Formats: sequence, C-alpha cells, structure tokens
Amino acid sequence: MSCQILTPDQKDAARRSGAILSGCLTMLGELVKPGISTLELDIAAEEFIRSKGGEPGFKGYHGFPSTLCTSVNEECVHGIPSDRKLLEGDIVSYDCGVLLDGIYTDACRSVGVGIISQDAQKLLNVTKGALEKALTVVKAGIFSGDISATIQKYVEDNGCKPVQSLTGHGLGSDLHQPPDIPNSGKAGSGIRIPAGTLIAIEPIVSAGTDEIKELNDGWTICTTDGSLCAHFEHSLLVKEDGYEVVA
Repeated sequence: MSCQILTPDQKDAARRSGAILSGCLTMLGELVKPGISTLELDIAAEEFIRSKGGEPGFKGYHGFPSTLCTSVNEECVHGIPSDRKLLEGDIVSYDCGVLLDGIYTDACRSVGVGIISQDAQKLLNVTKGALEKALTVVKAGIFSGDISATIQKYVEDNGCKPVQSLTGHGLGSDLHQPPDIPNSGKAGSGIRIPAGTLIAIEPIVSAGTDEIKELNDGWTICTTDGSLCAHFEHSLLVKEDGYEVVA
C-alpha cells in the first residue's frame, strides 16, 4: 500500500477544501443548543458547504444519506442525522467532509449541549488532548504506528479507552485511502508516511468499554455498554519538518 503524495495544485485544493470545512464546523458549534435536531444541523452544513463552492464529501459515499455524521452520547461514529432533538447534558460529535476540485478533507468536533457532567467534560478534554498530542509527532518519515501509540498512551494515561477498531486514514482523491491510522498500536509499526501526504488523525475515545456494535440502520456505531464516546479529527498535510492543519 502506498500513500498518495499530493501535487502543488492538489495541496492548494486541500487548503481551500479545508477552509470551507473549518468554517462549517465553527458554524455548527454556534448552532448546537438544547432543542435543535441533528437534521437541522445537517441541513445547515450542506447549505454552508454548497454556498462556498464545495460539495458534501460524505453524502452518497457508499450510500451514506447525509452531509454530517452526528453521533450523540454513546454513539461513536456514523450517526445519521434525524429529527432527534439534542437535550441538555448530551454530547454530540459532528463529523463532516468536503470535496473540492477532486480532493477530500475530513474533520470532526465534539461539544457539550448546554451544561454537561464533569465526566462528560473530562472525556471531551481527553479526546481533544489526544489529538493535540498526536500532532506533536507528525513529520515526514514517521510510521503510522507512531501516531497510534501516542494516542493510545495519552488516552489510557488519562483513564479512558481508545476505540481500537475505528481508525484515522489517508485523504486525497478518495475519502478513505492508505495509510490507516488506528487509535492504538505500536510505535515503529504500520506504513511510513511521506511528505506531501494528506491524513486524517481522529482519536475516538470511550469513557468505558472500547467494544462497539452497529445499529440496525447499518451505519451508527455505539459502545456496547452505553458509555459516552467522543471524537475529534483534523485533516493535515505532512511536511518534511512537521505538518499543516488544513481542517
């Protein structure tokens, strides 16, 4: 398996795609409040992306029906937006992709709805912290396992569990391509990542078990014990001496 190395034009497309995506996620964060439905968030996201000249990267991808994945509480990833209204004390992850000039970007944020519990806030802090910690090791020539091991250690040191079967991934001409970047693993393992690669690093973290199940909708993945789950994700270009976050 080889990583796609982006051309200068593709890197420019990634930056412009990422700018739309970042703006969309910021807008969504301002909308989240008790009483709003996940479908309302989805509609707002699609309108925003299209108004900026992009296309929703997830909608229609392998049949996924929506612009956003909206995962609430024990839902880890791939929640389908619906008439479900967010309640005070919930946490929600809103994951989104943008396709622009043939290049995909992908990013996610998790936030509390109104006032949330201390345990929920800790989970959000740990998951976001794991992403920030992972970024510190990124540069050309590292192995995908170096990122995985960094995420796993940070999460476990802070009393949570990485959901091991859900992974980050390469981006570019496809939404999911090499390298896979698991949220646990061994340093020095996996694929060596060259400069010019676009990758999505996405810690997905449970406050309880790391065991998951898929719901009957064929998409939504939840923790088996109902534990809260959170998800943060950046798209970034790997550089010789570090990285550039594009979304």
